[in-house]
Amino acid sequence: MKIQKILKAAYKYIFNKNYRFLINSELHFYDKMPDEKFLKKKFKAVMGKGLDLENPITFNEKLQWLKLYDRKPEYTMMADKYEVRKYIANRLGEEYLIPLIGVWDNPDDIDFDKLPDKFVLKCNHNSGLGMCICKDKSKLNIKKVKRKLKKGLKQDYYLTCREWPYKEIKRKIIAEKYMEDSTGELMDYKFMCFNGKVKCIFTCTERFDNDGLKVTFFDTNWRKLNFKRHYPTSEIDISKPENLDEMICFAEMLSKDINFLRVDFYNINGKIYFGELTFFPGSGYEEFTPESVDEELGNLINITV
Repeated sequence: MKIQKILKAAYKYIFNKNYRFLINSELHFYDKMPDEKFLKKKFKAVMGKGLDLENPITFNEKLQWLKLYDRKPEYTMMADKYEVRKYIANRLGEEYLIPLIGVWDNPDDIDFDKLPDKFVLKCNHNSGLGMCICKDKSKLNIKKVKRKLKKGLKQDYYLTCREWPYKEIKRKIIAEKYMEDSTGELMDYKFMCFNGKVKCIFTCTERFDNDGLKVTFFDTNWRKLNFKRHYPTSEIDISKPENLDEMICFAEMLSKDINFLRVDFYNINGKIYFGELTFFPGSGYEEFTPESVDEELGNLINITV
C-alpha cells in the first residue's frame, strides 16, 4: 500500500505540472522567483485557474493583488503576534489581551519549570509551525517542543505565499496563558472588514473533533449565511454573543482605512480577548461554495488597478 502511494505521487509529480510546482515550492526551489510570477503560478496550481492581476474580480484574486500593491509599513507590526500587543493595548486597552507569560529569541532559553501547567507557545512570525498547546505540562516532551519551535523560527513564512508583512518580522517565541471557556473549548469570532466596515463574521468550532474544523458564516445581525469556504459548516446551534456589537465596533476601529482586514476575537464567558489581525485569510487560496460568493465578496474590496 505504501509503495502504491509513493508510485501514485511520483506519477502525479511527473505528469501534473501544478502539483509539481507545489511540491517544488515546499522544497524552496522558487524562493528567488519574483512575487508576481510566483503568485500567478501558485494561484493556478491551487485554484485551478489563472490569476488576473490587471482586472482582479474575486475576493481571492484581490487578496493576491493586495499582497503586491498594498504595502504599508505598519502592516508588519500588525502581523507580528508580539508587537501587535502594544498596538492593541493602545487602541483598545490591555484588558483585551491574552496574558503574556514570556518572550524569548531561542527555545533553549525557556525555563519550562517556571511555566504554568497549561500554556501556549508559538512563533510570532508565522501560522502554526512550532506551536505548542500544552494542557498538562507533566506530559510534555520538552525536547520535541524545542525541536518544533526551532523549526518554526527557521521558517521564512513570507516565502510560502508571499504575504509580505511577515517578511521583516523579528522572529521570537511567545508564551501566553492557556485560555478556555466554561465548556473547555475556545471559539474564534472572525470579522471580515472591508474598508473599515464589518460585512460578515465567521466562527471556528470543533477543531479537535474527529471530522475536523467547522467554519460557519453569519451576517452582522447573526443570521446564518448560506455559503461555505473550504471547511464544512457546523451543525450545532451557535448562539449570538451578547457583546457582538462591541466586537463589531472594535473590529471596525482596528480596520479603519484598510482595504481588507480580518480581525479575530475570542469571547470567553462574556469577556472579549484579542486574537490576531490577518490581511490574507487562507492566503487567498480557499474556495467558496457557491463559487459566486468569491466574486460577491471581491466586489467589497475597492482597489485601483
